Amino acid sequence: MTKATEDTNSDDTLDRVLASADKRTQVRVFGDAQALQDASTAGHADSDGDQWDLADRHALRRVAGLSTELEDVTEVEYRQLRLENVVLVGVYPQGAQADAENSLRELAALAETAGAVVLDGVLQRRPHPDPATYVGRGKAAELKDIVAATGADTVIADTELAPSQRRALEDVVKVKVIDRTTVILDIFSQHAKSREGKAQVELAQLEYLLPRLRGWGESMSRQAGGQVGAGGAGMGSRGPGETKIELDRRRIRTKMALLRRQIRDFAPARDAKRAERKRNTIPSVAIAGYTNAGKSSLMNAITHAGVLVENALFATLDATVRRTESADGRVYTLTDTVGFVRNLPHQLVEAFRSTLEEVGESDIVLHVVDGAHPDPSGQLQTVRDVIGDVGGRDLPEIVVFNKADLLTDDDRLVLQGLEPRAHFVSSRTGEGIEQLRIAIEDALPKPAVEVRALIPYDRGDLVAAIHETGMLLSSEHGEHGTEVHAHVSERLAAELAPFTR
Repeated sequence: MTKATEDTNSDDTLDRVLASADKRTQVRVFGDAQALQDASTAGHADSDGDQWDLADRHALRRVAGLSTELEDVTEVEYRQLRLENVVLVGVYPQGAQADAENSLRELAALAETAGAVVLDGVLQRRPHPDPATYVGRGKAAELKDIVAATGADTVIADTELAPSQRRALEDVVKVKVIDRTTVILDIFSQHAKSREGKAQVELAQLEYLLPRLRGWGESMSRQAGGQVGAGGAGMGSRGPGETKIELDRRRIRTKMALLRRQIRDFAPARDAKRAERKRNTIPSVAIAGYTNAGKSSLMNAITHAGVLVENALFATLDATVRRTESADGRVYTLTDTVGFVRNLPHQLVEAFRSTLEEVGESDIVLHVVDGAHPDPSGQLQTVRDVIGDVGGRDLPEIVVFNKADLLTDDDRLVLQGLEPRAHFVSSRTGEGIEQLRIAIEDALPKPAVEVRALIPYDRGDLVAAIHETGMLLSSEHGEHGTEVHAHVSERLAAELAPFTR
């Protein structure tokens, strides 16, 4: 064989390998994951801080598997890391197509955040989901063809599937089938960082897993029933005993009881911190809203706290409390809470009830809405429903439409129709932040007692306490001390009683 022929064969092999690699990496993405910002607009503002937590998170990206579809042994050097490839499927009734499309795009964003590549999405219109396979026999066969054509290895249903539905659909499509709840739980398990957050996520996962355990028949029995052996009671006394699935259920229940005790043990420390803030009459503002609406970015813009910010769903799970001051010197706290999403699994709402209590115990709810989202009214309703469940329905609410830099004038008119008194801000450009800070300070509860006192100069601690926790209306330094006119708490008013005039 001549050298020219060898070079030609080598070039052919290389071309075939590269073409095969390109074919495997080209995917057909379903629409746009509209719950995520565009990459060009997702940059962090200067107020987001150093973001060391974000660097740590990006340093530990999960890889679902390795591509091993080799057509030729010469391709062994060109194998690539490959994430899980998924196809989405949903069912909607007559007249609900727009909501179903938004929900499926949101599911696409959830899947991407969990570490998957979305290849395609399928919606079926039918009055009710099929009780056997969720989509019906004909659509399940069509879904099998789509999975085979795209090379997907997972199907995600846009609902919470019954165990029988998942098994029946797996039998048809011949690949793994999971549901929306599984994806959300997987994201939570990746992002939980504190001990309490990890315990809450594990409890939710076990509650979801318990009714979905699969048995493997009597071959997995671990005990013999009745009396057996030489001294046994004879025929008919042998039973299968406790099977492996029963053992697993018992161990899961035991673990769940342990996790509930652990979560209860975290409560005293959290209650003590909250009681200390109330004792010192420090008002609290809870930032609540839909996931990826920009709550953490807004908190950083107001307080320069450096809280983790990422263009991902449920990037923040652990409640973060930061102290800040108003223009007149009053101290108050801002609490960044876990985000919400439509069809949030009830297991997570129950498991994170202790974290969501921060919303119910606050003085003001700062309700952040993604103004650039295709369904802002749906976001408003979803968040308000969850806030009502944790006892915050009657709290003062300030609605904030974030990401104003992405809105047109027509968009703003539509959003003002939804919430006429809402504020438009952009945590990225700083638009509206100062006006929002003034609105928060005006809404803070005013101390209950009005006092006029002449405070001696040797009690400067009382003047400092008025500046920190009260509302100072006027002060004047005289010969015998500082004459103040202020609104203070009942506790501070009792300390000032000897000096009142």
